[in-house]
Amino acid sequence: MQVRWIPGEGYWANSYLCGDVLVDAGVTPMQVEAFASQITTIVLTHCHYDHIAHAHHIAYMCEAEVFIHEADEPALSQGRTEVTLSALFGERTPAVPLTGTLEDGDTIGGLKVIHTPGHTPGSICLWDSEDENLISGDTVFADGGAGRTDFPGGSQEALVQSLERLAGYDVQKLWPGHGMPVTEKGFRHIEAARRMIGYY
Repeated sequence: MQVRWIPGEGYWANSYLCGDVLVDAGVTPMQVEAFASQITTIVLTHCHYDHIAHAHHIAYMCEAEVFIHEADEPALSQGRTEVTLSALFGERTPAVPLTGTLEDGDTIGGLKVIHTPGHTPGSICLWDSEDENLISGDTVFADGGAGRTDFPGGSQEALVQSLERLAGYDVQKLWPGHGMPVTEKGFRHIEAARRMIGYY
């Protein structure tokens, strides 16, 4: 599966276009406008504001369905600003027009949902087994980085378990929520993150 990187600017998260699926919606509608007729589904890797801020506007523009893992759904439906971190951006939790929720093992747009709690209770990664692509949200980044666990709902123990689980995948291309993607031997970056977090 071809993955198109749509870079986030500053603190804003990257988005990725995989077929007709847009992963995360922190980028502006203008950044994805050229693909509006292609996008039918938006998948949010977790509930933090830098990943969800423009979900409503992009969903309206594309007439797209929106999904998030069931464990992060309450943060959106209840407008829990302390969990979505909207207040850090001087905003309220936006109204996200959720179509439904996802569970571990679901498949959406040809991507397998891997529940990877730790950064948030409902953090997910998306796995393309055919081309060994992993879209990792804020669970793991290039060069051994991993998601913070000091925000509300975070759990270092859960993140360690999630990284151990991801280490079982033969990831070649790693597409993280922030920073540069990795185009080969992505599994090495996951292993580095797993080892690094073990020191804390």
